[in-house]
Amino acid sequence: MSTTSTPNDLNSRLQRRMEADRRQIEETAARELARLGENLSAVASGALRSIEADTVEATGRMRELLLKAWLRPLIVGVSLFLGIYGGAWVTTHWLSRSIESRYEELGDVNLRLLGARDMLAEIEETTWGVTLREVNGVRYVTLPAGTRVRTEFDMGGRPYVRLSRE
Repeated sequence: MSTTSTPNDLNSRLQRRMEADRRQIEETAARELARLGENLSAVASGALRSIEADTVEATGRMRELLLKAWLRPLIVGVSLFLGIYGGAWVTTHWLSRSIESRYEELGDVNLRLLGARDMLAEIEETTWGVTLREVNGVRYVTLPAGTRVRTEFDMGGRPYVRLSRE
């Protein structure tokens, strides 16, 4: 064997050496890419879990806000409804009772009016239509129309008048 190298030998050794270096670089690059892929997968999984957790938390807050946003108008609406309905109910019952009491009062007044008319008719019957009047401080006795007046006698300084119909 000869100890001298030829350019072809050098070329073939360089090619083998480059091939070995290329394989080593590829293997190292593949390992690094695999490790980088695992790291990226872990980072992406962590980010996804974080996004999911943030989304769940934001959804919970949004539900709470929506509940509060709907709860206030609901409470105000129900309060207004109950206030208006209750006020109308109370007013209706108050007016109903007021009308009933006025109606009863009207019945009482009508009964008293009938009693007063009966009493007036009785007074007119017992007094024969004679009434007493005062005009400008002067007192008069009013007699029924068509009555003639005659003084019969005095008793105790008071004249007695006889009434007769002609």
